[in-house]
Amino acid sequence: MQKVKLGKTDVEVSALCYGTDLIGSRIDQANSFALFDLFHAHGGTFIDTGNFYASWYPGCVGGESETVIGHWMKARGNRDQMQISTKLGFDYPGSDGGLNAAEIERECEKSLQRLQTDRIDVYYAHRDDFDTPLDETMEAFDRLIKAGKVRALGASNLWLWRIAEANMLSAVKGWAPYSVVEQRYTYFRPRHGADFGPQICISEDMKRFCAHHGMTLIAYSILLQGAYTRDDRPVPAQFAGPEADDRMAALEAVAAEAGATLNQVIIAWMRQSDPPVLPIIAGSTPEQVTENLGALDVTLSDDQMERLNTAGNPDVKKAWLR
Repeated sequence: MQKVKLGKTDVEVSALCYGTDLIGSRIDQANSFALFDLFHAHGGTFIDTGNFYASWYPGCVGGESETVIGHWMKARGNRDQMQISTKLGFDYPGSDGGLNAAEIERECEKSLQRLQTDRIDVYYAHRDDFDTPLDETMEAFDRLIKAGKVRALGASNLWLWRIAEANMLSAVKGWAPYSVVEQRYTYFRPRHGADFGPQICISEDMKRFCAHHGMTLIAYSILLQGAYTRDDRPVPAQFAGPEADDRMAALEAVAAEAGATLNQVIIAWMRQSDPPVLPIIAGSTPEQVTENLGALDVTLSDDQMERLNTAGNPDVKKAWLR
């Protein structure tokens, strides 16, 4: 599988990332191992998790995903082949959440122990903390970088202006900046005023900012839990409407031309976008994971990319090009 450098760091990851919010919870350890083996057999080396996964699932308290990943890497003896990202910021049993220095240090150690490793390849601020001074947060992250416990920093679900402010402060202080941005993103565009709670979507401004500063964009919730392909999964209200209908029509036409599934075209479209977006794939069955991996064999023409980009409201893309 093709490899990608994250921002201006020396962290090199696979072109697809595997998302694990239900690993160790809805997906038990045996099936999790099988899915990881499949991903890795196809050259996948980048796995994304979070400290509180999956505290929302019945019977779970958080840390389950990290724990299973740690067991898998130990069982396979492949830690040095893998790049692992994890996050902190949300509260869960045993953690009040936030991004204060004590929380960052404490949660990093807990994640390292659960992952059975001495380093985290990408450590994300998973949500913002306006009650903690920004310099306290960024200095604490920088200490982890200097100690070798973290290789690169990422921002997930942070507003653009806060990422810019954090990186400007880090530049002045000589601290490590955010090099990666991970946000919600899919082919459908959110309707004006759409509310995703604490989750923040990749915007055209975010694309321009990351392209200008050499930061890597990573996307989660890319396939809307099957809404593009499953009759029992309606298009979420935040996206539904005439523009989504137009974009679905374009997606279906391109998929037919490319001999690919709708999901594969979405993944290929993200990878070929300007700037490129690194997709987080998921899947609770080998068939789903195999389909997503098949997107690596899909190459869209310039005409197909243009039709996908401009379907619905072409002025959105024109604004980015200006």
